[in-house]
Amino acid sequence: MKKSYKMNIAGCERALPLCPLNEDLYIGAFVIFGDPELTTAAAKALIERAPEHDYIITAEAKGIPLAHEMARLMGNRKYFIARKKAKLYMQEVFEVDVRSITTDGDQKLYLDRADADEMKGKRILIVDDVISTGKSLAALEHLVKEAGGNIVGKMAILAEGDARNRDDLIYLEPLPIFDKDGNPIW
Repeated sequence: MKKSYKMNIAGCERALPLCPLNEDLYIGAFVIFGDPELTTAAAKALIERAPEHDYIITAEAKGIPLAHEMARLMGNRKYFIARKKAKLYMQEVFEVDVRSITTDGDQKLYLDRADADEMKGKRILIVDDVISTGKSLAALEHLVKEAGGNIVGKMAILAEGDARNRDDLIYLEPLPIFDKDGNPIW
């Protein structure tokens, strides 16, 4: 079995470790935490393709470095994070259920009224590190719509598996899923 999948992402060569989803399917683990070179390169490349927007939103946690770097490169704009747990400072919280393929079990994403009020009527760009099944993306869309924001684009560094065929997603590179021998499956 192959242990990793080599990719060029925004000019950065990386080997993604292959991790099992089950006994027959594997995914390439893509983590930008602790990789400022890749995070900055991907942020710059996505900004070049981004539609006009007022704010960025991402889900906690792996999208945070990307959203932060994009906001920083665009002049330190504010961005929003849909949290995995409601925090004490959050008031009038609203939530949505989500089940990601990379996290065991059901989850929720939370947004508070202050962030929602700031998003209302604004052009919102949803960003994430990887889009696979699209469930996290759909949860973010739900929160933005509930807040009254106008979604102007959905972006990711990688589109995994069938997500590469979505015509509503802007991404830098496709990422296959893999069989039990480590061979790409498109």
